[in-house]
Amino acid sequence: MRVVVTRPRGQEGELSARLEGLGHDVLFCPLIAIEPVGGSVDVTGYDWLVVTSPNGARELRRRMRGTPGRVAAIGAATAEAFGGADLVPRVSTQEGLLAELPRPAGRVLFAGAAGARPLLAEAVGADVVTLYRTVELEPEHVPEADVVVLMSASAARAYGRTGAAIPAVSIGPETTRAARAAGVEVAAEAETHDLDGIVAAVAAVAG
Repeated sequence: MRVVVTRPRGQEGELSARLEGLGHDVLFCPLIAIEPVGGSVDVTGYDWLVVTSPNGARELRRRMRGTPGRVAAIGAATAEAFGGADLVPRVSTQEGLLAELPRPAGRVLFAGAAGARPLLAEAVGADVVTLYRTVELEPEHVPEADVVVLMSASAARAYGRTGAAIPAVSIGPETTRAARAAGVEVAAEAETHDLDGIVAAVAAVAG
Protein backbone atom coordinates (compact mmCIF):
# COMPACT_ATOMS: atom_id res chain seq x y z
CA MET A 1 0.00 0.00 0.00
CA ARG A 2 1.21 3.51 -0.81
CA VAL A 3 1.19 5.77 2.27
CA VAL A 4 1.80 9.52 2.41
CA VAL A 5 3.58 10.70 5.58
CA THR A 6 2.97 14.40 6.28
CA ARG A 7 5.12 15.08 9.37
CA PRO A 8 7.47 18.10 9.53
CA ARG A 9 10.72 17.67 7.65
CA GLY A 10 13.25 15.97 9.89
CA GLN A 11 10.56 14.30 12.04
CA GLU A 12 9.33 11.74 9.54
CA GLY A 13 12.06 9.14 9.93
CA GLU A 14 10.74 6.79 12.63
CA LEU A 15 7.17 6.67 11.29
CA SER A 16 8.38 6.14 7.72
CA ALA A 17 10.75 3.37 8.82
CA ARG A 18 8.05 1.53 10.73
CA LEU A 19 5.60 1.72 7.84
CA GLU A 20 8.24 0.56 5.40
CA GLY A 21 9.00 -2.30 7.78
CA LEU A 22 5.41 -3.44 7.30
CA GLY A 23 5.92 -3.49 3.54
CA HIS A 24 4.26 -0.17 2.67
CA ASP A 25 5.58 2.19 0.01
CA VAL A 26 6.09 5.45 1.93
CA LEU A 27 5.94 8.86 0.24
CA PHE A 28 6.94 12.01 2.11
CA CYS A 29 4.92 15.21 1.74
CA PRO A 30 5.39 17.61 4.70
CA LEU A 31 2.26 19.64 5.40
CA ILE A 32 3.50 21.58 8.42
CA ALA A 33 6.73 23.17 9.66
CA ILE A 34 7.71 23.96 13.24
CA GLU A 35 9.14 27.41 14.07
CA PRO A 36 10.45 28.05 17.62
CA VAL A 37 9.38 31.35 19.19
CA GLY A 38 10.36 33.19 22.36
CA GLY A 39 13.40 32.84 24.57
CA SER A 40 14.32 31.12 27.81
CA VAL A 41 11.63 29.95 30.24
CA ASP A 42 12.00 30.23 34.01
CA VAL A 43 10.24 27.23 35.59
CA THR A 44 11.17 28.14 39.18
CA GLY A 45 8.25 27.98 41.61
CA TYR A 46 5.87 25.94 39.46
CA ASP A 47 4.32 22.83 40.99
CA TRP A 48 3.54 21.33 37.58
CA LEU A 49 4.87 21.79 34.06
CA VAL A 50 2.41 20.62 31.41
CA VAL A 51 3.64 19.72 27.92
CA THR A 52 1.23 18.51 25.25
CA SER A 53 3.46 17.68 22.29
CA PRO A 54 6.95 16.35 21.60
CA ASN A 55 7.86 19.65 19.91
CA GLY A 56 6.83 21.63 22.98
CA ALA A 57 8.63 19.19 25.27
CA ARG A 58 11.88 19.46 23.33
CA GLU A 59 11.71 23.25 23.23
CA LEU A 60 10.96 23.53 26.95
CA ARG A 61 13.76 21.15 27.87
CA ARG A 62 16.20 23.11 25.72
CA ARG A 63 15.25 26.55 27.02
CA MET A 64 14.10 26.17 30.61
CA ARG A 65 15.90 27.77 33.54
CA GLY A 66 15.50 26.53 37.09
CA THR A 67 14.45 23.15 38.41
CA PRO A 68 10.98 21.89 37.49
CA GLY A 69 8.61 20.55 40.12
CA ARG A 70 6.58 17.76 38.59
CA VAL A 71 6.04 17.27 34.87
CA ALA A 72 2.83 16.14 33.17
CA ALA A 73 3.06 15.00 29.54
CA ILE A 74 0.09 14.28 27.32
CA GLY A 75 1.55 11.02 26.00
CA ALA A 76 4.52 8.69 26.07
CA ALA A 77 6.23 10.34 23.09
CA THR A 78 5.92 13.76 24.71
CA ALA A 79 7.31 12.43 27.99
CA GLU A 80 10.23 10.83 26.15
CA ALA A 81 10.96 14.08 24.30
CA PHE A 82 11.20 15.92 27.63
CA GLY A 83 13.37 13.25 29.21
CA GLY A 84 10.68 11.74 31.43
CA ALA A 85 7.50 12.83 33.20
CA ASP A 86 5.80 12.28 36.53
CA LEU A 87 2.35 11.94 34.98
CA VAL A 88 1.36 10.45 31.63
CA PRO A 89 -2.43 9.95 31.41
CA ARG A 90 -4.05 6.77 30.16
CA VAL A 91 -5.88 8.81 27.49
CA SER A 92 -3.52 11.03 25.49
CA THR A 93 -5.70 14.14 25.21
CA GLN A 94 -6.01 17.34 27.22
CA GLU A 95 -9.23 15.92 28.66
CA GLY A 96 -7.39 12.75 29.70
CA LEU A 97 -4.57 14.70 31.30
CA LEU A 98 -6.97 17.03 33.08
CA ALA A 99 -8.86 14.06 34.52
CA GLU A 100 -5.69 12.66 36.11
CA LEU A 101 -3.96 15.86 37.22
CA PRO A 102 -4.11 16.05 41.04
CA ARG A 103 -6.22 18.84 42.55
CA PRO A 104 -5.45 21.36 43.69
CA ALA A 105 -2.64 21.45 41.18
CA GLY A 106 -0.94 24.53 42.63
CA ARG A 107 1.01 26.73 40.23
CA VAL A 108 0.94 25.26 36.73
CA LEU A 109 2.89 26.26 33.64
CA PHE A 110 1.33 25.16 30.36
CA ALA A 111 3.94 25.10 27.58
CA GLY A 112 2.82 24.61 24.00
CA ALA A 113 2.22 25.95 20.54
CA ALA A 114 0.75 29.26 19.50
CA GLY A 115 -3.00 28.75 19.25
CA ALA A 116 -3.00 25.62 21.43
CA ARG A 117 -6.35 24.55 22.85
CA PRO A 118 -6.91 26.46 26.12
CA LEU A 119 -9.02 23.75 27.79
CA LEU A 120 -6.51 22.48 30.34
CA ALA A 121 -4.81 25.81 30.97
CA GLU A 122 -8.13 27.51 31.70
CA ALA A 123 -9.39 24.65 33.88
CA VAL A 124 -6.41 24.84 36.27
CA GLY A 125 -5.63 28.55 35.95
CA ALA A 126 -2.23 27.85 34.40
CA ASP A 127 0.29 30.36 33.17
CA VAL A 128 0.83 29.81 29.45
CA VAL A 129 4.11 30.09 27.54
CA THR A 130 4.26 29.79 23.75
CA LEU A 131 7.33 27.89 22.58
CA TYR A 132 6.69 27.37 18.88
CA ARG A 133 4.23 27.94 16.11
CA THR A 134 3.03 25.50 13.52
CA VAL A 135 3.14 26.76 9.94
CA GLU A 136 0.75 25.06 7.55
CA LEU A 137 2.42 24.39 4.19
CA GLU A 138 1.00 24.34 0.67
CA PRO A 139 2.69 21.57 -1.34
CA GLU A 140 2.70 21.82 -5.10
CA HIS A 141 1.06 18.42 -5.25
CA VAL A 142 0.22 15.45 -3.05
CA PRO A 143 1.63 12.13 -4.34
CA GLU A 144 -0.85 9.53 -5.55
CA ALA A 145 -1.38 7.03 -2.77
CA ASP A 146 -3.88 4.82 -0.98
CA VAL A 147 -3.87 6.62 2.35
CA VAL A 148 -2.44 9.76 3.94
CA VAL A 149 -1.34 9.91 7.58
CA LEU A 150 -2.39 13.02 9.54
CA MET A 151 -0.66 13.54 12.88
CA SER A 152 -2.18 16.91 13.89
CA ALA A 153 -5.14 19.17 13.30
CA SER A 154 -2.80 21.60 11.50
CA ALA A 155 -1.76 18.89 9.06
CA ALA A 156 -5.41 17.97 8.55
CA ARG A 157 -6.33 21.56 7.67
CA ALA A 158 -3.36 21.87 5.32
CA TYR A 159 -4.24 18.60 3.63
CA GLY A 160 -7.86 19.64 3.21
CA ARG A 161 -6.77 22.76 1.33
CA THR A 162 -4.87 20.67 -1.25
CA GLY A 163 -8.13 19.24 -2.54
CA ALA A 164 -6.62 15.74 -2.70
CA ALA A 165 -9.10 12.89 -2.32
CA ILE A 166 -6.87 10.30 -0.62
CA PRO A 167 -8.55 8.96 2.54
CA ALA A 168 -6.77 9.71 5.80
CA VAL A 169 -5.65 7.89 8.91
CA SER A 170 -5.84 10.25 11.90
CA ILE A 171 -3.79 10.30 15.11
CA GLY A 172 -6.77 11.20 17.32
CA PRO A 173 -10.14 12.93 17.79
CA GLU A 174 -8.97 16.54 17.39
CA THR A 175 -7.22 15.66 14.13
CA THR A 176 -10.27 13.72 12.95
CA ARG A 177 -12.58 16.67 13.65
CA ALA A 178 -10.27 19.07 11.79
CA ALA A 179 -9.97 16.67 8.86
CA ARG A 180 -13.71 16.17 8.49
CA ALA A 181 -14.32 19.91 8.82
CA ALA A 182 -11.88 20.36 5.91
CA GLY A 183 -13.78 17.84 3.78
CA VAL A 184 -11.33 14.96 4.24
CA GLU A 185 -12.52 11.37 4.36
CA VAL A 186 -11.17 9.70 7.52
CA ALA A 187 -10.69 5.97 6.94
CA ALA A 188 -9.46 5.23 10.47
CA GLU A 189 -8.50 6.88 13.74
CA ALA A 190 -5.70 5.58 15.94
CA GLU A 191 -6.96 3.89 19.11
CA THR A 192 -3.94 5.19 21.02
CA HIS A 193 -2.75 8.66 20.09
CA ASP A 194 0.88 7.80 19.50
CA LEU A 195 3.18 6.21 16.96
CA ASP A 196 2.10 2.68 17.87
CA GLY A 197 -1.52 3.67 17.42
CA ILE A 198 -1.05 5.32 14.04
CA VAL A 199 0.99 2.39 12.69
CA ALA A 200 -1.71 -0.05 13.87
CA ALA A 201 -4.43 2.06 12.25
CA VAL A 202 -2.60 2.09 8.92
CA ALA A 203 -2.17 -1.67 9.18
CA ALA A 204 -5.90 -2.07 9.82
CA VAL A 205 -6.78 -0.01 6.73
CA ALA A 206 -4.38 -2.11 4.68
CA GLY A 207 -6.21 -5.21 5.85
